[in-house]
Amino acid sequence: MKLKHATLPFLIFACFSIHANAQKGWINLFNGKDLKDWNVKIAKHNYKENYANTFRVEDGLLKVSYDGYQEFDQQYGHIFYKKPFSAYLLRVTYRFVGNQAKGGEGWATRNSGAMLHCQDPATMLKDQDFPISIEAQILGGDGEHVRHTSNVCTPEPLLIIKTNFSPHIAWIPDQRPMQVING
Repeated sequence: MKLKHATLPFLIFACFSIHANAQKGWINLFNGKDLKDWNVKIAKHNYKENYANTFRVEDGLLKVSYDGYQEFDQQYGHIFYKKPFSAYLLRVTYRFVGNQAKGGEGWATRNSGAMLHCQDPATMLKDQDFPISIEAQILGGDGEHVRHTSNVCTPEPLLIIKTNFSPHIAWIPDQRPMQVING
């Protein structure tokens, strides 16, 4: 059975505006035409395999769709720019459309984001759900409940931020006590 209108992105860029002009010295990562310079990694598939055309460009927008999947089966998708950056400003325009992919976890409803720091995607295992990463998570509402629209997320149990400026708090998603980390 083929899924219809299952276009909810999971932990990837929802869409980029092609009208975003780069300031002097900055570059636009998305050309509005194709996925040139981008590499895909979808859980349970090989690196650079864009299974079922999950990531695509339509009408100048980068879109994520699970309409080619028989079932979602925890096939989380990520798209990576061809080279890493160490200093950047990221401007993303996004929206969520369609329904949750059939079989998708409840926590993943209208859940996308930008991996700000992560492992080299070429080193991800075939069955690895998520890269080791720090993600700026982008969330959409369900039309009924109050929900925050953004947070920091990591698949690891402890996020440690070290700087030379001041101590930072480690976020621990599995409810262990928070710790202050000195930079």
